[in-house]
Amino acid sequence: MVHNEHNKSRNSGSFGLIIFGALLLFLAPNINPSNPILGTIALIGGIVIGGIGFYLKFIAGRVKKA
Repeated sequence: MVHNEHNKSRNSGSFGLIIFGALLLFLAPNINPSNPILGTIALIGGIVIGGIGFYLKFIAGRVKKA
């Protein structure tokens, strides 16, 4: 089929990383209220994971390759 490349799903894993990072950001304060260090680690992890997903989804494809 001529438009086979157009119909393929691209970078679906990066969108999953964005969703997972957002979930960690929202749920981080509620993970374990008696241990705030764990919540802080989850908060930072959510920011990092979401940032990686955002980079892969929106920025990596636009960077010119020399």
